[in-house]
Amino acid sequence: MSEPKTQPTDASVEDFLAAAEPARRREEGRILSALMQEVTGETPVMWGPSIVGFGHYANVTANGKSADWPRMGFSPRKAALTLYLASTPQTEALLARLGPHTTSVACLYIKRLDQVDMGVLRALCVASRDEMNRRYP
Repeated sequence: MSEPKTQPTDASVEDFLAAAEPARRREEGRILSALMQEVTGETPVMWGPSIVGFGHYANVTANGKSADWPRMGFSPRKAALTLYLASTPQTEALLARLGPHTTSVACLYIKRLDQVDMGVLRALCVASRDEMNRRYP
C-alpha cells in the first residue's frame, strides 16, 4: 500500500509563500496564513509541495483507509487561492456575503483576496474550525 503524497513536511512555509506567483499571491498567502493561524491556534506547516496546513486529523475515506490531513489550509495557486475548509450549516449564508468566489466539493476558490469581505472569510474559518472540532474532538 502506498503512502499518501500529501503529508506534512519540514519545508519552510515562509520560503514557499515568498516564491508564490503572481506576486500578489505572496502577500495574500501571508494574510491567509496569519488569519488561519489566529483562528486555529496552530503553526502553519507545509503539506506536500503546495498546501499550507493548520493542525491535522485522521481523514477516513469511503474505502475505510485513514490518512492525516490538515484541519484547515490553503494553497496560493496562480489561478486562484484555494482554501480547504469544512462545510458547516453556516457556509451557504456566509458564502452569499463573501464576495467573488467559486466552490467545488471540498474547496473555496478566491481570485483576489482584496475583493472579498475579510470579516466573512474569518467567520468561514471560525465555523470550519468549530465544525472540525465537533467532528474530530
